[in-house]
Amino acid sequence: MHRMKELYAITEYHIRYAVMKVFFGMIMIKGSSVREHGVMILSLVEKLKDLQADFSEEETYVDFILQSLSPSFDQFTISYNMNGLEESLHELIDILVKYEAMIEKFYTVSTSGRGLNL
Repeated sequence: MHRMKELYAITEYHIRYAVMKVFFGMIMIKGSSVREHGVMILSLVEKLKDLQADFSEEETYVDFILQSLSPSFDQFTISYNMNGLEESLHELIDILVKYEAMIEKFYTVSTSGRGLNL
């Protein structure tokens, strides 16, 4: 990053702007891994912290993660908010990974004819 600033005279503001644009534009693609999505968001969070972006509350990042999930996580998001859960970023991603495994298992069972007929 420091090398980019030297070579191209890019200010921290421009770098922060570019990272924020990616951060706020992130939406999980249906069928992609929630772990990969979470890791990507965590790397952007670290980059924003390095750039001293003014997010003083971790809840901002948690809210963003919940809003960026694919529609298959809607039930999880509703449950999370209704139960007033407050998890760290890493804990939230771990919970999401477990939830993803659960819904994938349910989908596999329900489409194999042994579960619900959808």
